[in-house]
Formats: sequence, C-alpha cells, structure tokens
Amino acid sequence: METQALLHQALDAQQRGDRLLAERLCLEALAHEPQGFNANHLLGVLRFQQAKPAEALDFLDRALTANPRASEAFAHRGLVLHALGRGAEALANLDRALALKPDLVEALNWRGMVLQALGRPAEALASLTKALSLAPNHAEALGNKGAVLKALGRVAEALAELERAAAIEPGNLAIQFNLGLVLREAGRCRDAASAFGKVVAAAPDHVAAINNLGLVLFECGQVEEAMVQFRRQAELTWAAAGASDGSMPEHQRRHDEEQLAHLASRGVMAAGWHIGTGERMTGPAVHPAGAGTIKRWQSAQPQIVVVDNLLTGDALAALRQFCLDSTIWRKSYANGYLGAIPEQGFASPLLAQVAQELRQTHDGIFGPHPLRYLWAFKCDGQRKGVNIHADFAAVNVNFWITPDEANLDPAHGGLVIWDVAAPLDWDFDRYNNDEAAIRRFLAEKDAKSLTIPYRANRAVIFDSDLFHETDRIAFKDGYANRRINITMLFGRRRRHEGLAAQGISQNQGGS
Repeated sequence: METQALLHQALDAQQRGDRLLAERLCLEALAHEPQGFNANHLLGVLRFQQAKPAEALDFLDRALTANPRASEAFAHRGLVLHALGRGAEALANLDRALALKPDLVEALNWRGMVLQALGRPAEALASLTKALSLAPNHAEALGNKGAVLKALGRVAEALAELERAAAIEPGNLAIQFNLGLVLREAGRCRDAASAFGKVVAAAPDHVAAINNLGLVLFECGQVEEAMVQFRRQAELTWAAAGASDGSMPEHQRRHDEEQLAHLASRGVMAAGWHIGTGERMTGPAVHPAGAGTIKRWQSAQPQIVVVDNLLTGDALAALRQFCLDSTIWRKSYANGYLGAIPEQGFASPLLAQVAQELRQTHDGIFGPHPLRYLWAFKCDGQRKGVNIHADFAAVNVNFWITPDEANLDPAHGGLVIWDVAAPLDWDFDRYNNDEAAIRRFLAEKDAKSLTIPYRANRAVIFDSDLFHETDRIAFKDGYANRRINITMLFGRRRRHEGLAAQGISQNQGGS
C-alpha cells in the first residue's frame, strides 16, 4: 500500500479512537519513508495520547526536522513539553506555532493553559479569549478559560464558561472536574458532588475527583457517604503502596513496628495495610449536651467550652480500637507525632456517626455548620505536640481518647488556647505555620492563655480562629499509651479564603 494511503487510513483510525490501528499504520508508513513528516507527527500525537510524552517528543522532533515550518507540530511539541513540566520551553514552542499561524486555535488554547500553569493568569485569559473569538464552541478552551477565571476569583464568570463547556462536551472529564471545583467554590455542594460523581463513574481511579467528592459530601451533610469515598481513595493510594521503603523517621518506624506486633497479637496480619471496621453503634455514640453547655457557649467570650464524657462507653471503646488497629498513621511530623487523615484511611461509619450526632446533640453550638474535615494525631509519650496555630473553620472540636492511666501528668497533656483570634487578613500559611509572627501578635495583644488538662473522653469545643497548641506531654511508653486526639472542623472561617484545597492538604491541625 502506498505511504499516502497508509497515512489517510491512520488518520481516520486515530479520529475514530482506534489508536492501536493508527499506530500500526504509521509505523508501516515509516518503514517506507523513515523521515516522513506526517507519520512522525501523527505518531508524536499518538504517543502523547498514550501518556508517553518522552517518546512523543522524539517523534515530533523528527517531524520538525522534516518540516521546520509546521505550526501544528510546534503546537503539539509545546503541549508535550508542558506535560513534561518544561513550561518555559512549552510556551516558546506555542509562540513559534502562532508566529507561523496566528489563528491556530489549539495553539492559543494550549498557550492559555501553559500561561496559567506558569502563574500568568491575565495573559492566559487573553490567549483563551482570542481562541474563543475564533472558535466560540471550543469546549476545551471554554473549560480552560473557566479554570483561569476561577483562579482570578471571578467565580460567576468561571461557572458560566464551564457550564457551557460541559453542555458541549459532557464526557470531557477535565471539564467536569473543573466544573465541580467552581461549583464547590460557589457553595453549590450538591451540584459539585454531581460533577465529581460523573468523573468518578467514568474514571474510578481518579483520586483527585474521589477526594473532592468526599469533601463536598461533607459540606452537603452526607458524612457517611463521604467516608466511603475517602476509604476508596485510601485503598487506591495507600493499600497499593505496601510497606515503607525504610526511609521513615525513627519515631514512625518504632510506631509501625509496635503496631504490627499489636495486630499480630490480635490475629490480624497486616502487610503494611489494614483498616479497622469502625462500624456505627446501634445506639447513640455521643451523649446529649448538658443543660449548661449550650448557654456557656453562647455567652462565653471567647467561645470555649469543655465537655467531659463526650462519647458513650461503647463508642469510645470502638473508636480506640479503630485507631489502634488501623495502619492509617501515614503523616509524620517533625515534632515526633503522627497524623491520620481521611484520604489515608481515617474514615469509618463510626466517625460519621460521631460527627452527625455532635451536630444533633449540640445544635446550639454547630447550627448550620457542616463537617468540613477531620483528622487524628498520635504522639509518643515524651514528644512535643502540635505547635501554635489557628484552624480554617468556624467551630473546632478536639477530643482525646487514650485512657487516663497512660497520662503521667494529669495537670497537663491537653490543650492551651489563647483568648485572641487569628486576624482575618492573615493567609493560611501565616496563621497555621508562622510561629514567630503568631507569638509577636499575641504579645502585642496582651493575650491570655487557658490550659485545659488532658482527660480521656474530654472534648474542647472552641472558636477555630483562636490560637492554640498542645500542652506539654508526659505519657507512658508502649503502643497503646500513645496520646491520641481527634479533631473535627465544622463550617468556614468568617471570611472564606478559598482554603478548601490548600488548607486541608497542608494543615498541621488541632491538638
């Protein structure tokens, strides 16, 4: 068969989605004409579609050797370089493509995407706007423009562009994912859940979509459904990872060895991965609020209440067992404590039940605030706990579950809270991580601290804006004696700061 006929068939196969046939036909064409532009160019596109960017680059380089003025090849080369993380080179190639053909829509679209990744959103918007002036129904460009508008804080405009893009290409997963992000930003949690759900249905291993689906289900009040998604995410990202490579810090290595011994004693064989059941209680998990608790909250300045005997006995025992048995302590912190988060398996029906019942039994405190996030920390007996910080929510619930007999200093081991809140104009990194700035601010405000001693099954419920840190710790040695606290965050700070992604992923957390 002639080379030209092979290339026509290859292009037709590629457009039908039969990439294997297209590749075979291109390779056959190259056997006749090794330096041919069209076969090398199409193979470069096919290799990129097969997630092989390095091979794609090689074929595109051959194509451009054959035809140094091929604008489409320069555009595709820019896209491949972007995928390889070589942003400046990607932009140069896209600019070269547009110098050769100024109305090349794909180059304008990809140029906007690259500029956005390079932190140049205003230029990205201009490039995408020009692309859409040439092709108003270009779904990918509409989606990219929506993502840029979101980054610029123009949420309503972003939503309009993404909804239009999704209507044109409902099966485009990148568009659906970005639509979900903007819908969440706009406070439309159920619509956001629908968008992320479409992505997960089409791509069951799309971890970012699963994570965001879990987060928006929290905000919709569907806590148990959110837990299902987080456990699914943990199975995808952590169960497959298996045991550590041995580079972990000493305090984590020791903990993990002790946990494996604990699991073996219970007849559980965990080769690096095990999550306890954490089933719901048939009865209540949370005791009703005392008569004075709600009044104290409503009148307290600052808002801090201490609730003892928070969980029922059965719920406390089951939650302790879940935390002891589950190999979810994956985040290691410099102070020597370990963290567990939903994405890594800190998710169970019992935790969902506790969060739901807290809102029911303490309605006068939580009101309309949904659960936004939760985590647990586990600290060695003599280690320092969490540094001073504030959190990214309206109400913070911090409760402790390790038995009292493990605590060697009953006057301490709990939480220190200051009577001054983080300024609303501070960004997340400053009020969560900049200890020097926080200490200076508290000194300037002549802030006073309140020390709340550790007690098992004691909860401290407080305004999440208040600065707080772990009190000094002295607990017994031994696996079951490690101090465990659980933090649940409800609602948002008084001014929404767009911290849904960055706050959750970077957070050091409550104490």
